[in-house]
Amino acid sequence: MPFQISILIDALKIIAAVAVFFVWVVRYNNIKKEFINYNLPNWLRDLVGILKISFAIMLQFQNEQLVLIGSVGIVILMSGAVVTHLKIKSNFINILPSITMLIIGLILLSSIQIL
Repeated sequence: MPFQISILIDALKIIAAVAVFFVWVVRYNNIKKEFINYNLPNWLRDLVGILKISFAIMLQFQNEQLVLIGSVGIVILMSGAVVTHLKIKSNFINILPSITMLIIGLILLSSIQIL
């Protein structure tokens, strides 16, 4: 049975959505603590959460334009997260989830031209 890239892309879309839901809904108290520790305002935390959840939902649609917007949004937000972690000198374990989600976003973004 040949490997189909579309299966990988669909799996990454689901992984991204589940990860965003888990971090921004189930573990929201941890997000609140992180933003306080990084001296970031509550309004930014809420905006990032709303955008991240919205972008993750957009990835689930078959409409290529929505997937494009969702992918670009995830890439921008995760780039900001990685830069923030580097600026505050987080250890690698704390940066790894942002890097992983950035890579997922980039793969999904590149897949739009493939599919």
